[in-house]
Amino acid sequence: MKEYTCYNCKKQLTTNGKGNLTELTPKFKEINDVLERIHQKKNRIRLKTDKVNKDLLLFSH
Repeated sequence: MKEYTCYNCKKQLTTNGKGNLTELTPKFKEINDVLERIHQKKNRIRLKTDKVNKDLLLFSH
């Protein structure tokens, strides 16, 4: 999720589940933080599994 700050009034906004801008409340901030941690954890697991064991035979269809 993206977070934005208005240049003029400094109001903070985020995108909701439908992609619309909404005010960044503490609840939305917490949701964004949880989603960010999930995304980072998923990418760490993917990076660890991207290594290919060169001792294995690889087949393609």
